[in-house]
Amino acid sequence: MSNRIFQGVVLQMKEGTDRTVGVIDAEGTVVSCGDVELVGETWAGAVEMVNTADGAMVTYEGKTLKALNSWGTQFDYACFVQGEDELAQALCGVASVALNGAKQSYEEKHDKGTFVKNIISDNILLGDIYVRAKELHFTVDAPRGVLLVRQLEDSNTAMMDVIQTLLPDRQNDFVLSVNETDVAVIKQLPENMEGRDLDKLARQIQESVESELEQKIVVGIGTVVGNIRDLARSYKEAQMAIEVSKVFDIERSINNYANLGIGRLIYQLPTTLCDMFLQEVFKKNPIDALDQETLFTINKFFENNLNVSETARKLFVHRNTLVYRLEKIKKLTGLDLREFDDAITFKVALMVKKYLVSRGIDN
Repeated sequence: MSNRIFQGVVLQMKEGTDRTVGVIDAEGTVVSCGDVELVGETWAGAVEMVNTADGAMVTYEGKTLKALNSWGTQFDYACFVQGEDELAQALCGVASVALNGAKQSYEEKHDKGTFVKNIISDNILLGDIYVRAKELHFTVDAPRGVLLVRQLEDSNTAMMDVIQTLLPDRQNDFVLSVNETDVAVIKQLPENMEGRDLDKLARQIQESVESELEQKIVVGIGTVVGNIRDLARSYKEAQMAIEVSKVFDIERSINNYANLGIGRLIYQLPTTLCDMFLQEVFKKNPIDALDQETLFTINKFFENNLNVSETARKLFVHRNTLVYRLEKIKKLTGLDLREFDDAITFKVALMVKKYLVSRGIDN
């Protein structure tokens, strides 16, 4: 961040008030001030006070301070005004608005993190991507992967800091807050690094977040792309990896888009086509005609690779009892689950039904 941006705002405020106005950085060093003699001083005691204020104004040794907007839990910069009275508080509030505006404008033009966030959000034109990349000296052609980390419980802003410790290269790797629960991780990969190494990073993130914050998360992984223009696609794939796993009850905390299988295909089908498929498969009776016990039996049969004896053992029933149940299913649906083709059709039908239910279509 260029301190000249702050200095321009501070000097403008100096013309309208006799109070000293300035900015300190995360170490408490004065980086900009109407009184140039204060520039370079360090107020270490102010740092902890501002960090624990949660965005509110605080006073420190005859000055009023307020943190400027930041993506992390720790402030990057804070403005200060001489005095602890109501006028100082009012001026500090005005100064923070002006300085935040200048900071945001600078970041939108020069900050790589904002640039990457605009790419994955489809918030920048394709032609502008290359112009901005050149301005920022940002490598266009490099292998990169996108991970989406989603918190399952109450959101904790400290998660970004935990993840950032695993990615110390802030020039090439980015940890970006997407919303209250989601954090996007963009990792630049060495030429000899394979896509599956993103799974290792995902596991490291999961272990760190769960051990340090006791926070349950799921991670979606997009495919590795070779050009920055494709980061948006990889980000959408990471989103889809999480959504597909949720729809089809895939009990994995780390979901790679490349390993979603048939669930990925079904998730992208039109709902009208899915509804037609179910009607064609279940001509005799709708799938809803099967009770929960029958569906549980079917799922166990699939889990045990259509093995009658093994499924009967897992269900604690006699083999003939399971055969009777399978015959009952055949009469109801016209599908013999002991036949591979019928089993495939039924398995796909169950997944299609789950997909329709997730979209609010429950016939």
